[in-house]
Amino acid sequence: MAFVDMAGPDERTYEWARRGVRAVLAGLAAIGLALANVALLGVSLLALVLVPVPLLGMALVSWTTTLVRKRADLERRRAAWAGVPVPRPYRSPPERGIAGGWRRFRWIVTDPATWRDLAWLLPGGIVGAALGVISLAVPLYGIMGLTLTPLWIWLGTDWYGYGAVWSIDTFSEGLICLPQGAAILAGGLWVAPWLRRVDAYFARLLLAPTKAAELRLRVTQLTVTRADTVDAQAAELRRIERDLHDGIQARLVSLGMTIGLADELIDRNPAAAHEMLAEARAASGTALVELRHLVRGIHPPVLAERGLDGAVRALALSLPVPITVDVDLPGRLDTPVESAAYFAVAETLTNMVRHSRARTGSVSLRHADGTLTMVVADDGVGGGDPVAGTGLRGIERRLAAFDGTMALSSPLGGPTVITMELPCALSSPRTTRSSGTG
Repeated sequence: MAFVDMAGPDERTYEWARRGVRAVLAGLAAIGLALANVALLGVSLLALVLVPVPLLGMALVSWTTTLVRKRADLERRRAAWAGVPVPRPYRSPPERGIAGGWRRFRWIVTDPATWRDLAWLLPGGIVGAALGVISLAVPLYGIMGLTLTPLWIWLGTDWYGYGAVWSIDTFSEGLICLPQGAAILAGGLWVAPWLRRVDAYFARLLLAPTKAAELRLRVTQLTVTRADTVDAQAAELRRIERDLHDGIQARLVSLGMTIGLADELIDRNPAAAHEMLAEARAASGTALVELRHLVRGIHPPVLAERGLDGAVRALALSLPVPITVDVDLPGRLDTPVESAAYFAVAETLTNMVRHSRARTGSVSLRHADGTLTMVVADDGVGGGDPVAGTGLRGIERRLAAFDGTMALSSPLGGPTVITMELPCALSSPRTTRSSGTG
């Protein structure tokens, strides 16, 4: 299914101008942050000079490094806003102990990212300030051209000019400034976002992790992911054991006792024995239904038979809220990935039904460039927060086991949009594409 840009010319012009103004303001902020860079560099060098002073030197290094890293993190966020992601490269801090001060000092000075941050402060401030001045000066020069004619008419002088040498002596000369000012303003707003990206790319040269740091961070992430996966599997096993013990097992024990009583009464009181056997038959049906629900919670049969597409559609049909399902999967996924994707969507829809008070919802599944993208949206009250509950955190842990990610947009008042991505390949082709309403 192809998505068509339905925005009109006015909306596109507004969005273009808004991006330009934001970039100009970011350039203005870069000028002020450049001064902060110089101050931080001076304080950091002073702290390094005072290292031989007992206690004071190490405390100053720790304090200044914290400030420098906060400034570097701010620059990474600014780069992300410009469309250039810059991951954090720092090593994990040591555990606090008796020699906590010395261990923290050694952790700081042996981390290459500490010195890369210091090396970035001065050149990063210079580049940011220079690009900020350009991104700010060009639009201001354009605004000056737009305002020259009104000012000339109002002031009624012949010394007012555009720039340093071009004086305005006649009304026609003043009118020429209007199109020039508009063109320069438009050019300044157009080039400002590109200047911000150049600044972001320069920051990434020193603030992004090196190859060794990326490998170390990857190992750390895999260690955390593996621990989360083990915990999630252990919790799932405990849930299955609890459901078996408290549900089906207790019902089967009761069923056996009922059949035993019926066997004792079958000669003395056949009518009572038949009633007990009828109860046992009903209890066996209930136990079978619970067993089917338990099996669906482990791996739904519809997922094995019809794949992710059919399983999500069946799930949408079973919900009390109308769910629109749009799927574009040209093949089947590997079984573990398919199961993780299904339960991630199922948990998201369950949270939507329980908490969002939504009237309608939608599920979109796409596979492109080796990534499965799942988008679940609703028109509920919003306000979703992964920190506030275990449901969204559970989804994050389930996806993290396969290097997947989850992004949540849920402002108060709605709508809520959850975007989940799983890097994966298709194991078998499928020729049909479908969309519909569950």
